[in-house]
Amino acid sequence: MFRASVITLFPEMFPGPLGLSLAGRALGEAWALETHLLRDFATGKHRAVDDTPAGGGPGMVMKADVVARAIDHASPEGDPRPRLFMSPRGRPLTQTQVRELAAGPGAVILCGRFEGVDERVIEARGLQEVSIGDYILSGGELGALVLLDAVVRLLPGVMGHAESGSEESFETGLLEYPHYTRPQLFEGRPIPEVLVSGDHAKIAKWRRAEAERITRERRPDLWAKKQG
Repeated sequence: MFRASVITLFPEMFPGPLGLSLAGRALGEAWALETHLLRDFATGKHRAVDDTPAGGGPGMVMKADVVARAIDHASPEGDPRPRLFMSPRGRPLTQTQVRELAAGPGAVILCGRFEGVDERVIEARGLQEVSIGDYILSGGELGALVLLDAVVRLLPGVMGHAESGSEESFETGLLEYPHYTRPQLFEGRPIPEVLVSGDHAKIAKWRRAEAERITRERRPDLWAKKQG
């Protein structure tokens, strides 16, 4: 079973949308989720999890000792799961990485807040920084939800048809081709004739050509990589 451990200041955000639809139905069967409240690992009267940045500057920084205790509790020595830190400076999450995670035992995910996390605990605990896009969120929780949703849907038995996950955008290096369904005519727009021809070879060729066209137009970076 894929096991996710999330370290956060807001455990009430989980499972959130992951408790619904495919992921929700599979929770407890194909995958397990546990949350760890970061503040439980703080000490002192005020149980502070952050402090002012060394060298000055705005905001606060999450304390290395507090984060380390939380990670050590959620992921004891010998735990084979990767330790991830949701961060805008991390490597962009890709479908390849999602598939690798889905094939593994799970993940330990640290959700950052404030200005960031003390660099020393990132190094000391081997955290892999992961980003879901070039923008800033209030914290890592939404990123963790995105990552887990992408992974869980690929776990065995979660999707009704295994091929549903193999023909989507990014799986082949291309964006996905357009989809159509009944009615045959919508506001004067018909379903492309080839899709109702019954000729599977022609349909496959059309879908491939459309995927290439859309990728060239919308994601020239992906197209260039595909050609390279």
